[in-house]
Amino acid sequence: MMMMMMMIMMMKMRTMMMLMMIVVVVLVVVMMMMIMMMMKMVMMMMMMMMMMIIIIIIIIIIIIIII
Repeated sequence: MMMMMMMIMMMKMRTMMMLMMIVVVVLVVVMMMMIMMMMKMVMMMMMMMMMMIIIIIIIIIIIIIII
């Protein structure tokens, strides 16, 4: 009886471990996705900033030329 209980407990532990591993993997993947998204957002922001700066510089040059 005790052996059976131990076996059942071991099985439960194993399934729990498997579940925990799966959860951890999913979390890691989600974190990676989030980081990638953040990086993309940052890149987009940088591009936008660069575009804005370039446009401002062009406008300033045009004004100088006109003046």
